[in-house]
Amino acid sequence: MRTLDGITVVSLEQAVAAPFATRQLADLGARVIKIEREGSGDFARGYDETVRGLSSHFVWLNRAKESVSLDLKSDLGRSAIHALVRRADVFVQNLAPGAAERLGFGAADLQALNPRLIHVSISGYGDGGPYTDKKAYDLLVQCEAGVVSITGTEDEPSKVGVSIADIAAGMYAYTGTLTALLRRERTGQGATVEVSMLEALAEWMGFPLNYATYGGTPPPRTGARHAAIAPYGPFHCGDGQQVFLGIQNEREWQTFCAEVLGDPALATDPRFERNSLRVQNVDDLVAEIERVFAGSTAEQVAATLEQRGIANALLRDIAGLAAHPQLEARNRWAEYDSPVGRLRGLVPPATIEGDVPVMGPIPEVGEHTAAVLAELGLDSAVEGVQ
Repeated sequence: MRTLDGITVVSLEQAVAAPFATRQLADLGARVIKIEREGSGDFARGYDETVRGLSSHFVWLNRAKESVSLDLKSDLGRSAIHALVRRADVFVQNLAPGAAERLGFGAADLQALNPRLIHVSISGYGDGGPYTDKKAYDLLVQCEAGVVSITGTEDEPSKVGVSIADIAAGMYAYTGTLTALLRRERTGQGATVEVSMLEALAEWMGFPLNYATYGGTPPPRTGARHAAIAPYGPFHCGDGQQVFLGIQNEREWQTFCAEVLGDPALATDPRFERNSLRVQNVDDLVAEIERVFAGSTAEQVAATLEQRGIANALLRDIAGLAAHPQLEARNRWAEYDSPVGRLRGLVPPATIEGDVPVMGPIPEVGEHTAAVLAELGLDSAVEGVQ
């Protein structure tokens, strides 16, 4: 028995945030019924065609779900949602602000039908306040949350390379749902869960918020280096490649100087004797380190760092991630079905002993509409439904 076997989730979802949350529920055994637009379905299906004709985002976010396509403004669409909600445990939506309420699918409406329902809403900026109706795409929320201001180089700010605002909101929706289900086990009552992308990402900005609020200035943009720790980040080696390392405390700094750089006196150099001074004199620090590293390849430097217990990494590209020896050794890949054949994906990162993740197939648009409507006793309306 999987952890969420017997839990039914109905999700009016699109794009990234809500599908990311519900896919994780599906991986744990929940039945996830994904409601899509008739015809085109979730617009993330059209982002690209790189996975043998399927969208890379959609494939990532939507395995193990049932797709039901409905016109939510029709009598059939509303009847189907209401019938599903009466027997569901969780309802998730990330429609445009106010859209669920206008359709009659707000928390109060649906919990009147099912008082045990967990109603989860994901929005860009939350309900109430001047930004309630503002469009919220990942890049824009990264800007509003200050992420872009501290990411990139001194000369140019940059967004994070993945949809971090969507992912943050999806994670809090996922954990919020699990928390609400646990509370329902104790109280018997449903719950309303609200997550905004801005607030989720703002939570992840705790370090720069404290740094700027109490230090008077925001942490500078430092590329792949760290604004408040040194040495930390990339260093060039003799073969033109880079090795990344991180020193977390003074003991490690002394070991690094003595056993890697071969210069114990550097640990007590007035420019470098504590972390804040190393950050202040980071250009001199980098020069000292790269002078030593210039005599070795990145692989050799990484091996030395590993032997001396200094945290390190080589810079891998995406192909390097796909062939990562650690993921291979730990059997973190599995295959699952899709409309274009078997695909390879990562097993969910939270390993629960005795609980095998579902890793079910990617659905076609409306693939399960007829079956689900028949299950609800709406089979008289099935003819012609996609």
